[in-house]
Amino acid sequence: MEKVIILGSGSAGLTAAIYSARADLNPLVIEGLQPGGQLTTTTDVENYPGFPEGIDATQLMENMKAQARRFGTRMVSGTVARVDFRSRPFRVELDDGESHEAETVIVATGDSARYLGLESEQKLIGRGVSGCATCDGALYRKVPVAVVGGGDSAMEEAIFLTRFASRVYLIHRRDQFRASKIMADRVLENPKIEVIWNSVVTEVLDVQANEVTGLRLKNVKSGEERELPVRAMFAAIGHQPNTELFKGQLDMDEKGYLVTRNTRTNVEGVYAAGDVQDAAYRQAVTAAGSGCMAALEAQRYLEAKGA
Repeated sequence: MEKVIILGSGSAGLTAAIYSARADLNPLVIEGLQPGGQLTTTTDVENYPGFPEGIDATQLMENMKAQARRFGTRMVSGTVARVDFRSRPFRVELDDGESHEAETVIVATGDSARYLGLESEQKLIGRGVSGCATCDGALYRKVPVAVVGGGDSAMEEAIFLTRFASRVYLIHRRDQFRASKIMADRVLENPKIEVIWNSVVTEVLDVQANEVTGLRLKNVKSGEERELPVRAMFAAIGHQPNTELFKGQLDMDEKGYLVTRNTRTNVEGVYAAGDVQDAAYRQAVTAAGSGCMAALEAQRYLEAKGA
């Protein structure tokens, strides 16, 4: 039986692994569908402390993985099919039938940006297509970019991007925003933002070097199509926490994010870290911080039990 099982291998999961391993808890990490987490969908990371020139996102996660392994972390490739937190020890079953038991579990399964679902979009994620302006906006200085969406998140992304981009196009499929009036007004009053109403993206264009060079738009009322030259597209149509596995066992808010108190869930011995319990910030550095917290909580729990 394991002392600690960590579900997820993004910044939260790997930081939890580093701290757990250094405490001689010999953690087991289930890497999940996307080893390295959501950060690996981008290219350069310029806002992670300690890298003044920036660092390749995949390299950053490989560094974290190597650091975790250095202290004794074990990694298992695979996806969790089901968990049982109703009895002890906790049980984690993988999709290949393999199962593990643990005294504590740290859930770091993250969340996923919602994208448009276009084939052309999917192949360009990390090459001009992004779900996080805060993460990637600074990469597109003095060039035109687009944001897709109509809620408060889209307004925030568009306003943030005006710090860097030469022009921000906000594409919305309706003729009015879902966003709050104050946020919508800020967008409409910003001279660097141009709203394109009643339009949807039908294709992300990449006529050179496998990077975004423009968008093909369709007006949903007239049917008219046009091309919009931009160097990046930010999907701001929401995020979905990866919590389906835990329904009925762990408390969630109305959006599906796990409810925690200092990373503790409603089940004693089960902790949550990173974007799976953070709908507000969704940054690698905040995820790493909560991964540290979860590992320390698990360590203290095990010490109190005499484990």
